[in-house]
Amino acid sequence: QVQLVESGGGSVQAGGSLRLSCVASGYINSFNCMGWFRQAPGKEREGVASMVRGSGSTYYVDSVKGRFTISRDNAKNAVYLQMNSLKPEDTAMYYCAAHRRPFCSITYSTDFQYWGQGTQVTVSS
Repeated sequence: QVQLVESGGGSVQAGGSLRLSCVASGYINSFNCMGWFRQAPGKEREGVASMVRGSGSTYYVDSVKGRFTISRDNAKNAVYLQMNSLKPEDTAMYYCAAHRRPFCSITYSTDFQYWGQGTQVTVSS
């Protein structure tokens, strides 16, 4: 059974930073793609960033490019999201997700088969 557990959320002021962590357990060796999504109240779930587990190729939604960085530590079965220059519009529940498909787009959340429980990020102005 695969489990994804996020941590690192919290409350910060605009311009601040947070680092989210996601640790995977279970049969994860065949994972190809791990990513981060977020969902604000009343809004649809949005893909934020993803990374191909093998090659390290990364993908970002335009609104976070230059501010957020996704990284991985395969030895720890972990993926991270470093979030800098945070804005109030980044406030959302952030979810870690993963799948085994041979691509790594964040366009469709339905592509991702495994999900964490989420960690809340709140950015105040």
